[in-house]
Amino acid sequence: MAIFKSILLAISAATLAASSPVGNYNINDKTAHVARAGPILYSGPWQSFPGADTWLSYDQLFETNRPFMAMTGSTAGDIEKIDVAVRAISASVGVPANVLLSIIMQESHGNVGAPVTSSPEGIPTGGLMQCYGCPGYEGQYNLSQDQINGMIQGGAEHYKGNMANWGNSGDPSTIYPALREYNSGNVNADNLSDGRGATPEYVSDVSQRLGGWAD
Repeated sequence: MAIFKSILLAISAATLAASSPVGNYNINDKTAHVARAGPILYSGPWQSFPGADTWLSYDQLFETNRPFMAMTGSTAGDIEKIDVAVRAISASVGVPANVLLSIIMQESHGNVGAPVTSSPEGIPTGGLMQCYGCPGYEGQYNLSQDQINGMIQGGAEHYKGNMANWGNSGDPSTIYPALREYNSGNVNADNLSDGRGATPEYVSDVSQRLGGWAD
């Protein structure tokens, strides 16, 4: 019986290791803000990802993420302006505020001075939402409200276009495939963790940010 129990324990440990991301960390660890994969890697169609009943309100998510935004170098003033921008642009563009904030945290961790890169065609990819054609202010802080609005407006409009391709609702049936499209440009609807050359865990990570995971 002892041998049998040992075998079961070994199998259980192996199963847990296989289903966990590489590396161990505390989901509540607030000592670092480097990008990390979410605690669980979901895959499959949108129904396989966390339901909307797991999502926190925008206010809850903003307060959860506030200290992580500060770790990037964004000032208290920058962070308040992000809040103002998300609320206003969410209402005007039609992207749920909690989703918009979760994309920002996935893309830049709320760093208003995030690096700006370029596509092979020379199109800048920058700003809080790291979106093609969006303005960026690499290494700059204490930005104006208009500068922060511009970074979020471009990304929100781009994502709204993605939402329109998937039913244009605020439900997971739209939000998750649209996230895949925002990141990779095309979508395998049967497996939203098929990155198509982009970030495989993107939808999985953002779905868990909506539930309160932060880094």
